[in-house]
Amino acid sequence: MSPTLLLLIPLLPALGALINGTRAFAKPLTPKNRTITNLFALGSTGLSAIIATVVVVSYMGQGTHTPYVHAFYTWISSGFGHVAGGGLANFAVDFAFRIDPLSCTMLMVVTWVGFLIHIYATGYMSHESGYTRFFAYMNLFMFMMLLLVLGGNYMVMFVGWEGVGLCSYLLIGFYYDKNFAADAGKKAFIANRIGDFGFLLGIFLIFNYFGTADYTKVFALASANPEHYAGITTAICLLLFVGACGKSAQIPLYVWLPDAMAGPTPVSALIHAATMVTAGVYMVVRSNVLYRLSPTAMLVVAIVGAATAIFAATIGVAQNDIKKVLAYSTVSQLGFMFLAAGVGAFSAAIFHLMTHAFFKACLFLGAGSVIHGCGGEQDMRKMGGLRKYMPKTHWTMLIATLAIAGTPLFAGFYSKDEILAGAFAYSPALWAVGVIAAGFTAFYMFRLYFMTFYGEYRGFEVVGIEQSEPKHGGEDLIPSSAHLDQGDAHTDKAHGHHAHGHVPHESPWSMTGVLIVLAFLALVGGYIGWPAALGGSHPTPFQRWLEPVLLALGNEPWEFHEGSATVEILLMAASVGVAALGVLLAFFFYLRDQTWSVPKRLATRFALAYRMVANKYYVDEIYDATVIGGTLLLCRMASLFDIYVVDGLVNLIRHITVFIFGHGSSQFDKYVVDGAVNGIGYTAQGGSTLLRRVQSGFVQNYALIMGGGIVLMTVVYLFTKA
Repeated sequence: MSPTLLLLIPLLPALGALINGTRAFAKPLTPKNRTITNLFALGSTGLSAIIATVVVVSYMGQGTHTPYVHAFYTWISSGFGHVAGGGLANFAVDFAFRIDPLSCTMLMVVTWVGFLIHIYATGYMSHESGYTRFFAYMNLFMFMMLLLVLGGNYMVMFVGWEGVGLCSYLLIGFYYDKNFAADAGKKAFIANRIGDFGFLLGIFLIFNYFGTADYTKVFALASANPEHYAGITTAICLLLFVGACGKSAQIPLYVWLPDAMAGPTPVSALIHAATMVTAGVYMVVRSNVLYRLSPTAMLVVAIVGAATAIFAATIGVAQNDIKKVLAYSTVSQLGFMFLAAGVGAFSAAIFHLMTHAFFKACLFLGAGSVIHGCGGEQDMRKMGGLRKYMPKTHWTMLIATLAIAGTPLFAGFYSKDEILAGAFAYSPALWAVGVIAAGFTAFYMFRLYFMTFYGEYRGFEVVGIEQSEPKHGGEDLIPSSAHLDQGDAHTDKAHGHHAHGHVPHESPWSMTGVLIVLAFLALVGGYIGWPAALGGSHPTPFQRWLEPVLLALGNEPWEFHEGSATVEILLMAASVGVAALGVLLAFFFYLRDQTWSVPKRLATRFALAYRMVANKYYVDEIYDATVIGGTLLLCRMASLFDIYVVDGLVNLIRHITVFIFGHGSSQFDKYVVDGAVNGIGYTAQGGSTLLRRVQSGFVQNYALIMGGGIVLMTVVYLFTKA
């Protein structure tokens, strides 16, 4: 395998980002410059995808799936010597890339889905003044994401990890002149920094206890000596999982992802559906050897995943912004992936990551096509009947909706079924939560589908944003800000206008062509995981592909769970039945009755519960009042402490110093030092005054003094003799 080809995979998008980033601030947007931007943006990502395919095919052709690792150079070299177990050991980190079945899977998803989204964006962003800047950011993101998945150690992964966080901030806040976009970008950046702090601490612990950050060495040590490392792995895995919760939007750090819809829709599809948000899942599966040493950490991952899946799914049922529904759907589906990883179904987690990339990218891009065709509208209550105006978008979104709902023969069915089967073997309670979440998924996705594509187009009835919020209960209980806090500035709405009387239209081929490809993948992408219960093999082809990543622990080789075929079929029937119930409810609530009278009555009758769900359980408000408010209070207290305690103490010392060493030393100098010097002078002056009086210049006076002196000397002599 050529290391040069391996290096070109991330370097080509980096080159595209560099060229377009330079041009973004030097060239005005003209048709010619737009073409040049497309050449570098699409050319770099397209060539990267082709080279990635060549590398993956070459790796598969070797016949053995042992990891291929190439160190390009020593990146970090420090320390005082080799000390077993860390301590003051040499800290040597290579800039190395790793190719194995897991990185190959991620490579194909990132490069090809990323390339398709780039193509889509050429149509969607065609009227943007920041067109070249947008593609510079997108290419930079591709470079960082590829670093993350290709890195041969935790440090290279961390560079990509931080890089995609930066690019996410840039792309969410792409419309930086809009407060909602700038605030959403900052929210995403800060939430991810909280998670990344835990992730970095986990990496420090790995080096401290394993003496290296290299995957091959860490996993080899852990798998060969599971008892020795079992104690510390709980702390390591929980810290790593904190990072995963931030990057992959799990409770409690999920709050940034719904607001991230403020960025352009291609950003939502690429970063917040198909690639960046799955980085946490990739990291956990990559570290599966460590997680398997800690049942406690595995349980935490499974519980958080299941809780996130059901929590976000319930919020999704009451959102009216089409992108926000998909945002909470993404949070929920990521929860399914972590549920899989937590119960030990690591291959199912990556399988669902892959199928999710297909159908969720299709759904986000389909939503973008709807927004584009409706003149910028994102509120589903103002859509309807779009299947007549946008047939290609309609059919592709229907396929993707069937896939995410878990419909048999569609990609999402196979990956979701594998997750639920693993959850049932681990804990029937977690399985039940997963099944309920799957039912909610089917309901809110078909709610989106029916509200958007069936009935009559309701956009003609809209007069303006201010008049668009109905005055009574039911569906109208959602606050007016529910759909105004996001948007694509590419649309008229984000610029402060509303598409009054806009006639919907189909999107250009640059957009619908990509939707067709993704819809096809959403249809057939799950066949490589055909379950044994339906006549497939055990393990499935996808499980066999990922098996080399799942190392043995001690003398216990990895084995995929194989349940009874009857139980598997019953589990499938249960999940399909619950999903079908969700679809039927959506049908009766939103298609059969175009006035939506039943959900309105339910929302009015259970107004408190509805408001809780519609307002996302007030989590943002709780965070504002506790975390953010508490942080601001702490800052104010720290400021007051600094002013009155720290500065007060400093000023007190200053006053004492000035008094003692300023005024005191001045007085000492004046009255002691100067007094002593001046006293000598005054004494000499006084003595000289007396002597001057004696020397009068009269001879008779001198004779008198001499005579008196002789008499005095005689008296003294006689007195001493006596």
